[in-house]
Amino acid sequence: MGQTLGLLPGVPAVESPFFEGAEEELHLSADELRIARDLHYQGFAVLDFPDSELDARIERIRRNLGPRFEAAGGPQSLSTEWPGRIQDAWQHDLDVQAIAANPTILALLTKLYGRRAFPFQTLNFPVGTQQAFHTDIVHFSSLPERFMCGVWLAMEDVLPGSGALRYIAGSHRWPIMSNMMLGRRGWQSEPNSAQDPYQDAFEELITKHQASEEIFHARKGQVLIWTANLLHGGSPRTDPALTRWSQVTHYYFDDCAYYTPALSDEPLGRLALRNITDASTGLRVPNRYLGEEVAMPVPEQRPSRVPRPLRKLINAVRPK
Repeated sequence: MGQTLGLLPGVPAVESPFFEGAEEELHLSADELRIARDLHYQGFAVLDFPDSELDARIERIRRNLGPRFEAAGGPQSLSTEWPGRIQDAWQHDLDVQAIAANPTILALLTKLYGRRAFPFQTLNFPVGTQQAFHTDIVHFSSLPERFMCGVWLAMEDVLPGSGALRYIAGSHRWPIMSNMMLGRRGWQSEPNSAQDPYQDAFEELITKHQASEEIFHARKGQVLIWTANLLHGGSPRTDPALTRWSQVTHYYFDDCAYYTPALSDEPLGRLALRNITDASTGLRVPNRYLGEEVAMPVPEQRPSRVPRPLRKLINAVRPK
């Protein structure tokens, strides 16, 4: 990064408070600059996926993954509770991996964030998720913050009624929700959903800001990049006969500690650190802070309860 943006290397370049007026330090093309400005001001950006083989890849992915969805009931019978997704198909599908590891996307994200980007998770969907508004940062965060983003790819034209992606433009600038703000403990908790504890606060933020959602009726091959704290979700599926094939790839950036805030208590040093694999290489990426590796925490041992009959026996033979 340049002199001005380099003053805050612990903040992604496109989210830096110094970004406005210092964009030229990133040495971007005209279209890259448009994307950078959209991410900075709106929290998302739209572009065409840069792969001449994309149509063939999509066809193979739908052919390879389709039977797995059909075995679980198929898109026609999906309910709002059914997850309807395959996580980390990059591990066994070369086309899913190729999309996640697209060199043009990786180079772009690296420029925009100021650190090397790498994919760490893929999600493939045959239909819309209908997921409530949420931010990724409560699930996938980093230290320093915000070095994470998502890239959503439309694998077919998104028709009205199919459950299109929706988002709240500018919400990436709102406060980052945390367990500290909610007054809850996260470490070693076992919530039914990591998202649920934050949902009421997300909805109230939207109300207080009088914000309105925008819906992305994407063309096949379009992608939407969003920042870690952008509120986004899935529109209702009003036509259950429609599919909405898509792939989401989540990206982290080098020299960070990667963890799950929903399951952490940061002030106590209890971080639910993640074991991260670079989906482009298959290699482990260590948790680091300023170049120093961060050790994974040792799970706390909770005292086990001694059964009452055994307690009586112990007390009977214990020396008086």
